[in-house]
Parts: sequence; C-alpha cells; structure tokens
Amino acid sequence: MGRKIEEQFSRHGWAFRRLAISHATNVAGDALVALALADTLFFSVPTTEARGNVVAFLLLTLAPFAVIGPLLGSLVHRLPRSHRAGLAVGSLGRVVLVIAMMRAETDLVMLSMVFGILVLSRIYGISRSSILPTALPDPADLVEANARLARLGILAGGAILPIGLGAINLVGNTAALVLAACIFAWSGIAALGLRVDLRPATRQPGAEAVRAARSPASRRAVRHARIATAIVRLLNGYLLLLVAFVFRDNEAGIVGFGSLLLAAGAGFGVASLLAQFLARRLREEPMVVAALALEAAAAFISAHVFGVWSAAAVAFFAGLAWGTAKFGYDGLLHASVRPEERGRTFTYSETLFQLAWVVGAVIPVLVRIPATLGLILAGCAALLAQVVLVSALLISMAEPADTDPYGIHR
Repeated sequence: MGRKIEEQFSRHGWAFRRLAISHATNVAGDALVALALADTLFFSVPTTEARGNVVAFLLLTLAPFAVIGPLLGSLVHRLPRSHRAGLAVGSLGRVVLVIAMMRAETDLVMLSMVFGILVLSRIYGISRSSILPTALPDPADLVEANARLARLGILAGGAILPIGLGAINLVGNTAALVLAACIFAWSGIAALGLRVDLRPATRQPGAEAVRAARSPASRRAVRHARIATAIVRLLNGYLLLLVAFVFRDNEAGIVGFGSLLLAAGAGFGVASLLAQFLARRLREEPMVVAALALEAAAAFISAHVFGVWSAAAVAFFAGLAWGTAKFGYDGLLHASVRPEERGRTFTYSETLFQLAWVVGAVIPVLVRIPATLGLILAGCAALLAQVVLVSALLISMAEPADTDPYGIHR
C-alpha cells in the first residue's frame, strides 16, 4: 500500500512529487479547519444563530473569489515567478491565522481570521494551478496530473477527517486547529522545496498549440460548458446545506457532517478516475451533460427514500457530478485556450463556480425547505439545465464563427 501511494506522488517526477505533497497536506489542513468551523458556527449554537453564522461564512467564502481572485489572477499572469512564493505564503500564512483563531475571543475576530484563511487559500489555489504545467516533464500530461492531484487531495482529506472528528469529540476544536497548523506548515515547507522552470513559454510543445487552436464552435462550447458546470456547482451547494440542516434537526451533529464531507470527497475521487477513462472515449461536452444527469438522478431517487444513508448517497453523487463536470470542463479549457491565457481564464471560471456554490447554499439557509421537496426541486433544475445545455451545444454547431477566441467575455 505504501509503495502504491508513493508511486502516485512520484509518477511525474520530483517536482510534481513536491507539489503533490504540498497540495495533499493543504487539503488535509482545509478539512480540519472546516470541521472546527462547522462545530463552532453550526452545531454548537441555536438554529437561528446557526443560520446567521452560515450566511456570514458564505459571504466570506465569496469575497476572495469575487473581489480578490481577479486581482490575484492578473498578478500571477504578469509575474509567473510568484507562483512558488504564492504556494509558500498561502500555506505558512494560514499557520499564523489558524493559531490566531484559537485565541479569538469574539465571533468578529474569528470571522476576520477565517476571511484571511480563505484569501490565503485562494492564493494557494491560483499558484498551484499556474505552476502545475511547469512541474511536469511533459505538459501534455496536464489533465491526467490534475486528476492525480485531486485524488491525492481526497485521500489526504479522507484520512484526516476521522482523526479530526476524534480530536474534536475528545479534546475540542483547539486540537483540530493545532493539527491543522502543523499540516499547513508541512505544506509550506514542501512548497519551499519545489524547484521548477518558471518560463512557461519555453515548455509548451507544438502538439499543445495545435490542440489550442480549436474551432470557434469549440470556443462557444467552453462558454456553454462553463455555465453548465456552474449549475452543477450551484446544486452542490444547495444539496450540501439542505442535507446539513436536516442532519442538524435530527441531532446527527458534527459526525454526521463529517460523513457528508467524506461521501462528497469519495464521489469527487471516483470522478477523478472516471474522467481519465471517459476522456479517452468521449469529448468533454458530454461529460458535463452526464454530470447534470447524475445530479438529477441522485436527487430524485433520494427524495423517495430520504434518510441517513440516502443523504450520504446524495453527497456522494453530488461530489461525483461536480468532479465529472469540473474535469470535463478543465479538459475543454486546456484544449481551447492558449497556455498563456489559462491562468486568467481559470480565475474567471473559479470565481463563477464559487459564486454559483454560494448562491445554491444560501437558498436552504434563508428558506426552510422540506427535504423531499428540496430534493425534487434540485432534480428538476438539473434536468432543465441538461436540456438547455444540449440544445445550446446543438445550436452552436450551426452558428457562424465568433471573434472571441477564449470564451471569456460572452
């Protein structure tokens, strides 16, 4: 088992191994912080206060994407040598903020620390995505390497969640935060040891340039796939919070919430495997359509037999749908956008996806929706989005060429 895990880290060489270690420990640290926050803001307070705390947290998660994310994307685009520094600052800065969270005496101070953690997490994510092509011996392996990173992150998060749950139940939130600080420090040290060629223009093979010059219809497909992926993300946020409040009302507590995170992570991990299989047999657009179909099926089936196990199944299929859509969209983006423009396009897309997740999550927080009705509504929305996407893709094949080569502004 240990040898197989080591092979997953070392498959693409030493530089990728350092990046993979930094990414996996980063995901594990984020999972521990999420557990500690869920216990503090959601399960340990009255329902009315919990709804207010969730709304405040959702707004905090959106701010780094909507306001700071585009600025960071432009900075990374102009200063490619800032990538490694972004990884280190994003990890080591969170060590300081997590320690400050443990000493916070008011909710306002704690939420301020949470905002800082989210900003640093955003810096880390942009830097990781920008530096990944330069950490590979062959940039043509980018999509496969991205999926491998996702799997390693899911494994790390899944391994740390039971430890975090046990620490919270036995000692309290402080234990989980101390462990998170140690893991973020590990992530930062791994990032500091990363040595890569930071000249992106010199590492792109001719084959990738050929793939980037796809037809205008493909560029329109990027726009359609981006919207469909955002809808999948919106439904993910909606379903997670809908089920979380049901668990809260049934006093499932932090353990129930942890099981939801584990199930969603497992679904995303399975998607990272399926994406490579499907990518060799299908174009990317059908993968996004399939994600919507998965979301609809899971919602409709669970609406008839809703319970603890069906809630976990909803979380699993939501993670599977999100992973399938995300990997399909990423493949389409890599094939249709010039390498030097990917950082900016990635930032734009991730901002849209996070906005969609927050909008979806806010709905069951502000409006009390019975679980069965909420699941039926989610299934109907996924089916409608699927029909609209397929229609748009068919129509785009017959449209004349447009002048927007990257699908960003339309």
